[in-house]
This record gives sequence, C-alpha cells and structure tokens, in this order.
Amino acid sequence: MSEKREDSPPAPQPSIAAPEGYVDIQYVVEPNYAGWRLDRYLGEKIRRLSRARIQQIIQRGLICERRLKPSTLVYPGLIFSLRRRATDEPDTPTELPIVFQDDWLLVLDKPAGLPIHPTARYHKGTLVTLLHERFGERFAEPAHRLDRETSGLVVCGRTTEACRVLGSLFLSRDVHKEYLAICEGHPPEDTFSVDAPIAEGTELIRIAVRIDPVEGKESRTRFQVLQRFTRDGEPFALLRCYPETGRQHQIRIHLHAVGFPLVGDKMYGPDPGYFDRFSKQCLEPEAWVRLRLPRHALHAARIAFPHPGTREVVTFDAPLPGDLQDFIAGKPVAMGPDPAASAA
Repeated sequence: MSEKREDSPPAPQPSIAAPEGYVDIQYVVEPNYAGWRLDRYLGEKIRRLSRARIQQIIQRGLICERRLKPSTLVYPGLIFSLRRRATDEPDTPTELPIVFQDDWLLVLDKPAGLPIHPTARYHKGTLVTLLHERFGERFAEPAHRLDRETSGLVVCGRTTEACRVLGSLFLSRDVHKEYLAICEGHPPEDTFSVDAPIAEGTELIRIAVRIDPVEGKESRTRFQVLQRFTRDGEPFALLRCYPETGRQHQIRIHLHAVGFPLVGDKMYGPDPGYFDRFSKQCLEPEAWVRLRLPRHALHAARIAFPHPGTREVVTFDAPLPGDLQDFIAGKPVAMGPDPAASAA
C-alpha cells in the first residue's frame, strides 16, 4: 500500500515532465542499498547536504509513483526522481574509456572532472547519465564511487546479482585497490604507513573528514615512493598508495596528516579556506598557483576482486593519465578557475 502524509501536498507523478526551468534527477536504487532508509540512501548520493536538508527535499521535491518518506526503506530497482531548479551546468568530460566488459561487469577508466552520480550541481554531466544515454538505463550501475577530481578505475555491475555481490565485496574489504598520487615534498622513507582514525565533518567543511583518535574509525594506508622529483625548484614525489580500509578521502587526509598533501588538493592542501572559495567560484589567482594543478593528483590505478560470476580473482589496471605524467615531466600545466566548482 502507498504511504500517506495528511500534511503534505500530493507528490508530482513521474509521468509529468518537469516544467520549464526545472530538471528531474532520476535515481534507481542499487541492490547493495536494500533496506536502507531513504534519507540515508540520498545522504550517500548527495554528501554535500545535511540529513535535515535531504528530508526537506524528500517531502517537497521527490517524484515517485508511491508516497515516500525519509524513513521509507528502499529496495533494489526502486525508481524515483528529485525535482530541482535548472542551473547552468559546468562542462564535464564525455569520454568513457572501457577497460573490460563481459555479461557481469563493466570496468571504466573515469576521467578526472566527471562526477559519478547526479548531484545538485550536476544532472547531465555524470558517469551514470552517460551510461544511461549511451547504453540504456539497465546496462550497468557503478558499484562504488570516486571523487569527481579523482581519475581511474570504476567497476560497474551489469546484473542485479552482480551489483549485489560487488556491493558486498566492497563493504567486506574483499576488494584490493591501489592508487597513484603525487604529493608535495620528499618523504624520507621509501615505504611508510599512516594509521590514523578518521571521523566525518570539520568546522569549515561538512563533507570533509578529520583525524580524530576519539570519534574516528580505524583507518590505515600504506605508501610506497616510486619517484622523487623537483619541479620549478620544489620537491614532489610519485607514490603508490595501498588503502587497507575504505574511508572517505582516506588517502588525501592521511597524506595531509604526515605533511605530504596531494598536489592540487583544495580540501586538504595548503590552505583550509581554498575549498570554500573554490566552491563559490572566487578562488584567487595566487591560490591556483599554489595548488599547481587544477585537480587533486590522485588516480585509481589498480583494482582486484573475485569476479561475481566465476569467483576467480580478476585484476584491472589504468595507466597514469596524461595531465599527471606531464606534471612529473615538468611540462606546462593549464591552470585557472575550474568551471565545475562545486564538488571536489
């Protein structure tokens, strides 16, 4: 039976097209989110918004064939949309390089600057939207996430069972991931580890994380220095990163904590105020010079996990992208305000 709220106006129906000046952002619940509260599910998809704000959106702007409340438990295949005012959407990459494809999996090498899921800022220029437009809505769904600015491997499930198995693998840490990163400075040791608990939220940025020995969750990352180099007289290093846990922004905050922040990181880099000004599209030219790259220098380079169909371990690799190779080689870097300024 449909749930009903006497104090709410009737929800707009999905068959009604969005009026002029509005867009509908569609969501299809993946198998690994079965049984989650609706507000928690959307909080995972739109991390910039507070739970209170998400609950308001559900009550006022959610479109579905049945009445949904923040407390409604979602199920695989549930389709709904969020209606919002249309804004000028920043340009995002449109290429989707395919690394591997079979009846169960689609593995992509996501370019930097492409968000995975629709957000308040991005509704057309996302990996999910590109997948749906090119292959159909049921072709494949991402099983995990990467930050918009992070490039590299994204694994998608192509069947309900594949999505369910992949979701379980990522939650149970049965997925081996390796990243390549360029950091500021020369770490003195060729290998080092950071074991520092991570908690969500900071005083300046709600979606950021912090090192917190009291409230933080266990977090550990191993690092290997692959190359030390200088650029414009400044020291940098290329690192291979092995996250042993899967916390949000783990590699970025761990490198920041030991004094070797990622090149280009507006959230955990040289100035904690950069991200706020970047989000408001008013980051000063001097800050862009200090950041050195228009995006943070992090790339998901390798992933290995049991294939959801055969259960045999499969491994996929994505080479370091051209912009990071050019930075290491000392070539000029195009800098300046990033038009996609609201979702680092």
